[in-house]
Amino acid sequence: MPDPAVPPTPPVALSALLAREDLGLRQIAGPKDTNTVIHWAHTSEMADPYPYLLGGELLLSAGVHIPEAAGSGSLGDYFDDYVSRIVAAGGAALGFGLAPVHDTVPRALVEACDTYGLPLLEVPPQTTFSGVARAVWQLMAQARHAELRRVTEAQQSLAAAASRPDPVRAVLRQLAQRIGGWAVLYGPEGAESASAGRAPDGQGPEAASAGRAAEATAAGRAAEIAAAGREPGDVVRGALAELAAVVRPSGPGTPTSATDTAAGTHLAAYALGAGQGFVLGVAAPHRDTGDHTIASVAAVLLSLLTGEHQSGSGAARSSALVRLLLGAKPEAVAPLLGSSGWLVVHGSPDAQPCDPVAAAALGAALGSPLVDLARDVVRVLVPADREPAPQPGWTLGVSAPATARDWPAADTQAARALSRARATRAPLHRHGTHRPALTDLLSPGEAEAHARALLAPLTPPLAETLRTWLSLHGSWDRTAVALAVHRNTVRQRIARCAALLGTDLDDPDVRMELWFALRHGER
Repeated sequence: MPDPAVPPTPPVALSALLAREDLGLRQIAGPKDTNTVIHWAHTSEMADPYPYLLGGELLLSAGVHIPEAAGSGSLGDYFDDYVSRIVAAGGAALGFGLAPVHDTVPRALVEACDTYGLPLLEVPPQTTFSGVARAVWQLMAQARHAELRRVTEAQQSLAAAASRPDPVRAVLRQLAQRIGGWAVLYGPEGAESASAGRAPDGQGPEAASAGRAAEATAAGRAAEIAAAGREPGDVVRGALAELAAVVRPSGPGTPTSATDTAAGTHLAAYALGAGQGFVLGVAAPHRDTGDHTIASVAAVLLSLLTGEHQSGSGAARSSALVRLLLGAKPEAVAPLLGSSGWLVVHGSPDAQPCDPVAAAALGAALGSPLVDLARDVVRVLVPADREPAPQPGWTLGVSAPATARDWPAADTQAARALSRARATRAPLHRHGTHRPALTDLLSPGEAEAHARALLAPLTPPLAETLRTWLSLHGSWDRTAVALAVHRNTVRQRIARCAALLGTDLDDPDVRMELWFALRHGER
């Protein structure tokens, strides 16, 4: 039979429901232990409740469906079929109401519940089924509240552990304590890097809700292990290592987490970070509802602690930064960053202002951790082999490929490409590649000297306004958008440029000469 599809809510112990004095419930058949749990209450008077059960229910019935031939020999067969169908559907327990149809619980029903191991509760006349269901939901709410409190306290303790000396082992110790088991960190090569908690011995019980069938399976596994001459603890360690290999990044379809059970111990593995190869493994004798959440929080913290800043690429970036601060030239430290060619990307968020989290997210989307947040613009240094693509919520300007020596020029190109993208309302604009032009016939030195002389009367803000206005074919509105100023401000600045230069900016020859001058003057 398939496993019952119980809901992801904290179960309620049957013993807690029996302890409610206001209900007056009494168990009269079935196993009397503390392992039985229920996930909800359901009332049905169907002779075959199987199609209507999802698993984990306390089924409540007043016996309306029972045939009138009470006391006949066929009634035993009826209850045998009835109880077997409840068990097959995954029902957790049966509650039988003494009113208004029956004064006592049929003896044949008691015997059938004992035979199939289904807890049978006697519901007194003064207790309504709705009252029982309400009590179940109240206990479930209390359990949910307690579980949330446990998870919250665990999150706080894990975060505190991450700030202590030797944070990786501190987080593992706190995780092992919270789940009552063993936590291990596997390195990229699969070896145990660090561990904490009680080492697995394979003696943990199966989940309480698994029932007798699971216990028999666990006993069978233990017998097989003993016959093979292996210790249960070794089996658990080996199974957890194999589970960690399943989630270790190996391709696009690799899962980020996985669970299993070995020798009565619950196992879970979580891949840490993006492609770093570290895996968190967890082994515990039980698996409570909040354990996955707690382990996931620990996995996130360990991802940060074992991330790129702990890896070779992170160390290389730190070394490059230190060397730059100590006076090394960019081209000398560029090899440490792992690329010979680079693109500079300027990004402007559609929703201002930009914060460090959004800036880091943009860098991650472009595939580079080299991110700088400056006012309302994010600058990202991207290896040239990673072609930037438009990003939702961002306007991007991309430079031409550049070596480390040309980073400043590429930064200027990206800034102007961003202005162009803003003006044209495009999500991304790339700086155009160079191709032979008439200006290549001029001596660069002479052209630059002429440009400086021609543009000398203009202040930098005026020169930038003129350059943007010319690049946008004299559009006042688009220039205002690109410069983030009012269109009247653009008109005033352009009029000022015409006055200082003593020329007519409506003349296309004048515009062409000024454009060439601005192009040469920016070098």
